Amino acid sequence: MEDNFIDNWDIFLAPYAQAVAELKLKLKNIRNEYRTHQKHAPIEFVTGRVKTRESILEKMEVRQIAPQDMLIGVQDIAGIRIMCQFVEDIYEVANLLIERTDFKVILIRDYIRNHKPSGYRSYHMVVEYPVHGARGIEPVIVEIQIRTLAMNFWATIEHSLNYKYQGEYPEHILKRLERASEAAFQLDQEMSEIREEIREATHFFEQRKIKNIPNYVVQQEGERRE
Repeated sequence: MEDNFIDNWDIFLAPYAQAVAELKLKLKNIRNEYRTHQKHAPIEFVTGRVKTRESILEKMEVRQIAPQDMLIGVQDIAGIRIMCQFVEDIYEVANLLIERTDFKVILIRDYIRNHKPSGYRSYHMVVEYPVHGARGIEPVIVEIQIRTLAMNFWATIEHSLNYKYQGEYPEHILKRLERASEAAFQLDQEMSEIREEIREATHFFEQRKIKNIPNYVVQQEGERRE
């Protein structure tokens, strides 16, 4: 597909990169605030990316999206992924994002309660985030995916296989993916059953780490003096 409908791709993608950087920072601050107050943080870690020009054009070609419909048809030019320990954490994070006033949620797709036929599970939100730049305020569309580590492991494998088979999986691969998805979901269910014990263990570990910091600092000072 020709890319001349965008005059300068670097300039076009810059606000998306800024949106990803700012959202990552804000989400990490939320996680750190929970930990500072010695509470279980529903956010385990956050990643983000901006699609490349080649990736955008490839998606438009596969889905037959016209240039004038790009901003509507490709809603994941900017992407944020939030990892959680438990399924319950996903909905806690989603509620936190819905209540925020610095961006607007415009679409929600719950693929956990309504998973895809392939077995894909994740919670998707499409938000409109205002980027403040030299040219004023520019609203940018960002897709936020919230999932557990087990869901992410399955999705990563499925994504790799999708490139190999171009979405046309052999029957035996499809069945194995479905079984693996169910196994990952059962793992999440089991982890939810013992989440209080896991949270207590995590809290205990964090407390020990904090208590050991002064000793570590003293040890480092002693080594430097030697």
